[in-house]
Amino acid sequence: MGLSCGIVGLPNVGKSTIFNALSNAGAQVANYPFCTIDPNVGIVPVPDPRLKDISDLIHPDKITPNSLEILDIAGLVKGASQGEGLGNKFLSHIRQVDAILHVVRCFEDPDVAHVSGTVDPLRDIETIHTELALADLETLNKRIEKNEKLSKTGSKEAKEELEVLKILQAGLNQGKMIRNLSLSSAQKEILKELFLLTSKPVLYVANVLEGELATDSAFVLTVKDLAQKEGAQVVKICGKVEAELMALSQDERKEFLKELGISEPGLHQLIRAAYKLLNLRTFFTAGKQEVRAWTILAGMKAPQAAGVIHSDFEKGFIRAETYHYNDLMKYKTEVEIKAHGLLRLEGKDYEIQDGDILYFRFNV
Repeated sequence: MGLSCGIVGLPNVGKSTIFNALSNAGAQVANYPFCTIDPNVGIVPVPDPRLKDISDLIHPDKITPNSLEILDIAGLVKGASQGEGLGNKFLSHIRQVDAILHVVRCFEDPDVAHVSGTVDPLRDIETIHTELALADLETLNKRIEKNEKLSKTGSKEAKEELEVLKILQAGLNQGKMIRNLSLSSAQKEILKELFLLTSKPVLYVANVLEGELATDSAFVLTVKDLAQKEGAQVVKICGKVEAELMALSQDERKEFLKELGISEPGLHQLIRAAYKLLNLRTFFTAGKQEVRAWTILAGMKAPQAAGVIHSDFEKGFIRAETYHYNDLMKYKTEVEIKAHGLLRLEGKDYEIQDGDILYFRFNV
């Protein structure tokens, strides 16, 4: 789908460590600010146990999971919107992504310097929020000035946009993030063109110590409380543990996770949460040659989903043969699914459901 998430946070909160574990891309990790200069990019497979379940029944030659693009963006500091640190350059990197993974330091460690001297998750979050909001206000102020001039010439479009711009400006001045404002569909369409930083959906990533994975520390609880007020989600993760897990065999990983009292790597939760944050859904194609997961936006219709596989599939779309993953798990074979009347032919207006297994009919 070409959608991406950017890992954002203050320097030394564990962004690059988490990114390395996610992508094995080898981003430099160091105990000083601004060691990440340009955003590292990683393509991360999306863990989905359904893919293995389907493959266990069909026995394909190849299995291909969904993937997600993750950018590791260098640490912001107070004053970034005014160019402090490596400020404006990094703000432009955030502008390019579709969602933000906001890594928050929720651990004490005298060996890892904090840019502000002490650990305070709420203060750190507020610093990032403020810098993004200030950058957005600068964007809005310039746009308002332009539209005020155009509206005086009688431009209806400029007047309509100006009304929306002032709503957004007022929200930011009241300390609200754009993503938390109640806007109409028409207002959201105008918003899309502005690429505002605080309009992007956010997932908070609480980076904790190894011994704090099983229970929530006071730091984590404060982040969860804030996230609940914002309608956001929190994933708790230990970057150090995730990095260690990547160096272990599958059997060793299982044993290590058991010792930690957790059922799966935090990265799996993080990737799935990021996938959901982007409003993505999964459908499958399943045959002897390949079982593959495909990414679509929620609400996408059958022809557009076919186009994700190949543009010719969308142009020549006729029908979609479909049944659901749950049907396959219950009846084990396509023959049995068909015998129970669960293999359907769907047309152009069919909205693809998460977990659909599809075969597209099309004209060449």
